Amino acid sequence: QVQLVESGGGLVQPGGSLRLSCQASGFTFSNYAMSWLRQAPGKERELVASISGTGRTTNYADSVKGRFTISRDNARNTLSLQMNSLKAEDTAVYYCHALVDFVNYWGQGTQVTVSS
Repeated sequence: QVQLVESGGGLVQPGGSLRLSCQASGFTFSNYAMSWLRQAPGKERELVASISGTGRTTNYADSVKGRFTISRDNARNTLSLQMNSLKAEDTAVYYCHALVDFVNYWGQGTQVTVSS
């Protein structure tokens, strides 16, 4: 069965960095685009970044362009999100997502809190 397990969240000061990881299993990872989404308290879940199966194509929300980098290691079935220059408004639960054979799969989420 498809499983997505995130790690790497935590508390960081404004301007700091964090790296999130998502370990995927149960499907042919390299065949599918992957995404990171986030949900802040009282807000809807929003797309942060996505990456094609090969890793050659990436897309970012305007709010994170130039600060976040999405990447993948198809040999290790891992998805990453490098987050730099973090701001208070980046505080949210971050989710790894895959659409596999028309079914949406989510990880359990990892909390990122940006605060001094």
